[in-house]
Amino acid sequence: MGDTATARAFWTLPPGRGEIRSATLSPPEAHELRIKAVYSGVSRGTESLVFAGRVPDSLYETMRAPFQEGDFPGPVKYGYMSVGTVETGPREMVGRSVFCLHPHQDRYAVPADAAVPVPEDVPLRRAVLAANLETALNGLWDAPPLAGDRIAVVGCGVVGGMAATLAARVPGVEIELIDPSPHRTALADALGLPLVAAEDARTGADLVIHASGTAAGLATALRLAGDEATVLELSWYGAEPVPAPLGEWFHARRLRLVSSQVGKVAPAKRPRWSHRRRLELALRLLADPVFDVFLTGESAFADLPQTMQRLAAGRGDTLCHVIRYED
Repeated sequence: MGDTATARAFWTLPPGRGEIRSATLSPPEAHELRIKAVYSGVSRGTESLVFAGRVPDSLYETMRAPFQEGDFPGPVKYGYMSVGTVETGPREMVGRSVFCLHPHQDRYAVPADAAVPVPEDVPLRRAVLAANLETALNGLWDAPPLAGDRIAVVGCGVVGGMAATLAARVPGVEIELIDPSPHRTALADALGLPLVAAEDARTGADLVIHASGTAAGLATALRLAGDEATVLELSWYGAEPVPAPLGEWFHARRLRLVSSQVGKVAPAKRPRWSHRRRLELALRLLADPVFDVFLTGESAFADLPQTMQRLAAGRGDTLCHVIRYED
């Protein structure tokens, strides 16, 4: 399959519209792979902001995804959770299943080093979560949970829930999940962690992980942190201003508010870890079937324009929505 091929890709047309567009793929170069997508995932938080045209002007370059086409606010081809099968490339890669930080597209060509093989014990559908798990992993490198810590997780979407899942594996930790959505009960039960109302959560936490993407959630996170504790901020707010109650206990308790962003490897690991090594670790961790709980919907690629409108509206209990590619 070394000849020219036709591909279909999803494009965002702001504000809040999308369409499937055709594109022509040139024959892959010697250093490239041509990949046929099997699944991709919609990162609801970030992609909803992109879909609504709410990426701040100042972050247009920072927020560019690998292999993005077009510019914010749009038209733009965006996304970064694709799993597929190598159709053309080096002999040892043909037929391999790979993960790639690529927008939603049914066929595409990328440099060979941009695709990471999916371990054989990781189902392809679950593998779309690799980018989200990598974000949670990087966050815990920025503010590591320690043995015996009391941890509060405010906001139990995909990233917050995954951070809680990883943190729960540290010996002796006690974790409470805080999320106002009634849909998070099933997630908490599957993870074996208690879900409590914000007003009932214990204060004095050693570490608070905030991933709600709301000002109210950030206020809760600051309130729950104990003296000289750390609040790890995993939310991304887009262009929205975020008020924070720094006039209450923030200074008196000497709290640390730590940001984390997956675009760079956490400083503690950066001298030894590359982006690829971190992504390979995330894929290996996905061998655990507990992560299936984060896959809460599936639809066909052809329906993605309508699916994105529904997901961006914020209705329902969607965590990661899977896009299925069919011939």
